[in-house]
Amino acid sequence: MKQKLFSISVNRSLLIAAVAMLAMGACKSKKKAVQEPTPAPVEQVEETPPPAPAAPSAEEVAAEKLENYFNSVAASGNASMANQTIQETLSMFSNQETPVLIVIHEENGIKDYDEPTTIKKYLEYLKDTKKNLNYISDIRMDANGKVSELELRRK
Repeated sequence: MKQKLFSISVNRSLLIAAVAMLAMGACKSKKKAVQEPTPAPVEQVEETPPPAPAAPSAEEVAAEKLENYFNSVAASGNASMANQTIQETLSMFSNQETPVLIVIHEENGIKDYDEPTTIKKYLEYLKDTKKNLNYISDIRMDANGKVSELELRRK
C-alpha cells in the first residue's frame, strides 16, 4: 500500500506542477517568452561620396567641339552645308592661318610631322575627301580662348 500511496502522491505532484507551469506560461506575454537576444551593434562606416568629376578644361571642351565640327564637315551632304560648318569652325581659331600639324610617326618622344598646313586648308581637305582620319592629340589656346595651334594623329 505504501507503493500505491507513493505513486498517487507522485502523480498528484506531477499534475500540480504541470498545471502550475501552464498557468505561469499563460500569464506571461508571448513576446517575453520568445524574446530574442539583441544583436551586437554593428559599426557603421560612413562612406564618403566619390569626388565630383572635375570640370573639363577649356582645351578639352574645344577639342570635343572641334572633333564634332571635323566629323560634320567630312559627313556633310553638300558643299554649302560644309562651307557653313567650316565658317563656324574657323570662329574657334585665332585666324585662318593657324598651323595644323599631323604626326605621322613618333619614336622615343621624337615626332615626325607631315607637311604643315593651316586650319583653312585642313577643313577644305576634309570637305573634299569626306573622311576624317585624324583625331586631336594636342591643342593650344591663346589668351583670348581661341585655338592657336593644333596637333593631329591618325586614328
